[in-house]
Amino acid sequence: MKTLEKISSFAGKYFALLVILIAVIAYLIPETFLPFRSYITLLLGVVMFGMGLTLKAVDFKLILTNPKPVLIGVAAQFVIMPLVAFAIAYMLQLPNELAAGLVLLGSVPGGTASNVMVYLAKGNVPLSITMTSFSTLLAPLMTPVLLLWLAGQWMPVNVMDMFMSIVQVIIVPIVLGLLIKKLLPTVVEKSANVVPLISVLAIIIIVSAVVAGNVNNIASAGLLVFVGVFLHNGAGLLLGYFTGKMMKLSRSDCRAISIEVGMQNSGLGVALATAHLGPLAALPSALGAVWHNISGPIIATIWSKNAADSEEEEMEAIPLESKPSQI
Repeated sequence: MKTLEKISSFAGKYFALLVILIAVIAYLIPETFLPFRSYITLLLGVVMFGMGLTLKAVDFKLILTNPKPVLIGVAAQFVIMPLVAFAIAYMLQLPNELAAGLVLLGSVPGGTASNVMVYLAKGNVPLSITMTSFSTLLAPLMTPVLLLWLAGQWMPVNVMDMFMSIVQVIIVPIVLGLLIKKLLPTVVEKSANVVPLISVLAIIIIVSAVVAGNVNNIASAGLLVFVGVFLHNGAGLLLGYFTGKMMKLSRSDCRAISIEVGMQNSGLGVALATAHLGPLAALPSALGAVWHNISGPIIATIWSKNAADSEEEEMEAIPLESKPSQI
């Protein structure tokens, strides 16, 4: 078990590099990873089952005790990202399937990796976890409706089919995870450190399958799509932060909202695009899975350093006689 925990820690620490590495390998030797395309939905279900195993009642407590930042953050999630994706798709004149795929990436809830990034960035972790959980539970309603409204002109969108897909891929696995945790708490507690490894492996396989299935599309339109994903993510991080700032939230809250808004559940985007829009529409979410796990650690590192510098400045500003003695 200790060996698995060490591997899990390593995978979590170098998740971004592993995603990039597997994406490159899948692009160079796609035939190895093509069989995994049939398991994308199942693998995402595994990731969401892991989320269910880690959820606690306290994760939703913030909605009742301090709802303002949660509601502001979730509203920003489902307003900023879909509209920005729509604007970028028009600006770059993306082909219909790619445009719909980018809007889909903007319409899915926040990703679970964002919680780790918020922790590293010295942001409000409880707010981040609550936003992820709340936006995920809202996804069966919000994602299909937003996609129909903003992307219906490019691709036909069956709201009910997509609603059922999200329930099956997200809600059912989360509920099963919660039930298993309730019935077998000791087993779940012992395996808690290994669950992230399973989720990391599932996401890596999902990315590899999508990249392998879109080698020709990446060669022809990959750069254009990456520009769209890059602009989308950057706008989410920036607008998320300033939304919190305009609403007079704390710096810690603003950081949490920024990362939650900017980092999407790209795995869900891949699964939904593959099932309902076509393989090309999955490309924005696949590239999002790679880029979000690069930009997230970068901004977390910057903010973490800023937080450390601020604390140091505050300590220097305290009169010498007021500082705690160190023995």
